[in-house]
Amino acid sequence: MNAKELRDKTPDQLREELTNLKKQQFNLRFRAATGQLENPAQMRIARRDAARVLTILNEKANAAAE
Repeated sequence: MNAKELRDKTPDQLREELTNLKKQQFNLRFRAATGQLENPAQMRIARRDAARVLTILNEKANAAAE
């Protein structure tokens, strides 16, 4: 997922995407704790995607406030 795709989405879609990413992070942490995670890099990717969504949401909120 790149920032350009995210900027095309509405804030509601971004919040839904953030919720999905947080659930994915939880599931990945759970699988890592139980030793079932094959690719540990997935955790980093999910964390960065969530941060990217939050950044875009903040940009949209600041643009709307101006």
